[in-house]
Amino acid sequence: MTVSSGSPGWYLRRLSRMGPREVGGRVGDTVRRRRWRSARPECPSVTGARFTAVLPAGTIAAVPPDAAKRLLAEADWLMAGHAEYFGVVRDDLADPDWWHDPKTGRRAPWGYAFDVPYRDENAVGDIKQIWELSRHQYLTVLAAAYAISGDERYAERVAGHLRSWWSANAPLRGVHWTSGIELGIRLLSWVWVRRLLDCWPGAAALFEGNPVARHQIWHHQRWLAAFPSRGSSANNHIVAEAAGQFAAACAFDWFPSSARWRADALRSLERHLRRNTFGSGLNRELASEYHGLVLELGLAAVAEADVAGVPVPASVRLVLLRMTDALAAVVDNRLRPPRQGDADDGHGLVVDGPDTDRWASLLATGDAVFGRLDWWPAVPAADVRTPLLASLIRPYAKRGTAPAVSRPAGRPDHFADAGMTILRGPEEIWCRCDGGPHGFLSIAAHAHADALSLEVRHDGVDVLADPGTYCYHGQPEWRQYFRSTLGHNTLQLDGGDQSVSGGPFLWTRHARSRVLVADTSDGGTARWCAEHDGYQQAVHRRRVELTAASRELRVTDEVRGPHGSRRAVRLAFHLGPAISADLVGNRAVLTWSRDGEDRSAKLDLPGELSWRAHRGETDPPLGWYSPGFGRKEPATTLVGTGFADGAQGFTTVLGFRG
Repeated sequence: MTVSSGSPGWYLRRLSRMGPREVGGRVGDTVRRRRWRSARPECPSVTGARFTAVLPAGTIAAVPPDAAKRLLAEADWLMAGHAEYFGVVRDDLADPDWWHDPKTGRRAPWGYAFDVPYRDENAVGDIKQIWELSRHQYLTVLAAAYAISGDERYAERVAGHLRSWWSANAPLRGVHWTSGIELGIRLLSWVWVRRLLDCWPGAAALFEGNPVARHQIWHHQRWLAAFPSRGSSANNHIVAEAAGQFAAACAFDWFPSSARWRADALRSLERHLRRNTFGSGLNRELASEYHGLVLELGLAAVAEADVAGVPVPASVRLVLLRMTDALAAVVDNRLRPPRQGDADDGHGLVVDGPDTDRWASLLATGDAVFGRLDWWPAVPAADVRTPLLASLIRPYAKRGTAPAVSRPAGRPDHFADAGMTILRGPEEIWCRCDGGPHGFLSIAAHAHADALSLEVRHDGVDVLADPGTYCYHGQPEWRQYFRSTLGHNTLQLDGGDQSVSGGPFLWTRHARSRVLVADTSDGGTARWCAEHDGYQQAVHRRRVELTAASRELRVTDEVRGPHGSRRAVRLAFHLGPAISADLVGNRAVLTWSRDGEDRSAKLDLPGELSWRAHRGETDPPLGWYSPGFGRKEPATTLVGTGFADGAQGFTTVLGFRG
């Protein structure tokens, strides 16, 4: 059962997942917030502030023409007042209301920041809709459009919106001062806005010559220094906080505290990049979108360090290198990573149009900074951000202090620490098997109850799909469905989830998984087997075999429990939105098209179960696919129901036609 965050029961459950040190730190935060209510210091006076963290000469000329064209088209759409966030199109961007939620029509209340009930959609609106605009990443797009075109309309719009935001959002007042990740990403955006507007005559007057701007920048950094994410919350949030704080303290080093903020932020960034990343390079939250976010933030922070001449521990670059190699290893032939765990479409740095491939962009930057390996997939150089970052970051291989690093000689397919295995077959068959930890830290905030789940793609098309995330706040029944066991390609016992939820970002009991076999070395048949203990008095074990010659995927599920026990079973297979299914008995014929070519497969389902197709159902939700945060569309889900008696197996065979 999903419990709304902010209820008394939620607070008790949340407290139970904290250690003594975290509790003590949060008590100190509470005391500080009360003191800050009446103690609002002014930004110290600054004289002679200058901005020197500029792009090297010739950088803009290196932007690919197609990428520049896409960027300018997006900038013109923004200039006309349009934007789209999480499936909601808004037409008020010429003069936005910074506190308005276009999805619900509500407006966040004014008041002391820490009194704003931002988790309560009835009081505030959809907080993601309100926060996203104020990350100011659309302003980095407009600033990049100015840098490429020289058209001052873009610069003037950026300046007008920054002045509007600064006027409407005084320090510690309102919803935009409640979450550290928002402050960190906003600071990073401001650094890049100032950099990209450097040739505009009004840039200095907008930033270093503007006491209002300096006041905002100082208060943002003071806030981040005082209220870092702690303990069980120290996931991608603290990486964003540290990256934004560090970037601002490097580029806007105008204050008496700048050196201390910079040093503290760098220590935090180094520590938490390591903590948030497995040795294999995959993100410990086991959520692919957050792997991308953390990698973007880390690269942006290193760029600021290099342009400012600030030494960075070798471990920072090493983690980013391993994250990049891991990303290159797990993507399918269309450069799509797994759809695993939560995804909220969050980005660390945006200077491209929306049609730019995020993952190709990250791999292109990795190629420029670290150098590609022979087994990497081919990556087109077609984004704006890569040449900008590459102009600032010193290439890894050319650094005299770079440690000797052993990088994978061949494409990895099994990541033991993350419990992820990729099986690859002919005709671009790609299969992800999940036998890893439930999530990261004691609350596993962005985990789903998806132990032993599968994703299967054919030439980049989702055949057996991970349905995604859809929402975080405000719609508990949908939040519950998209992260439930039934909402994934795995087996459910007795109508419950493998792990127990205590709230929308809280799990109070975690299923433990272990991989028993991960044999991908044989060119004939790849094999994987894992099990988990999430169900009381029963173990779910799954075996997967992908045979190249027959282009066949065989999945065997076993329920191992006490002799004579009888457990209700539901086995779900979620089809991608492009897949049509004709289900007769326990056989489904799957059809779809790719690049104008008709494709098909047959899915032979366990005859011991009774099978039914579900599509677009709402009471309760079943049969949905979320292509991005805030968006969902009907898709077919095949669910088999029945019983398992003692040790019983169910075999599913997916065969792709030649």
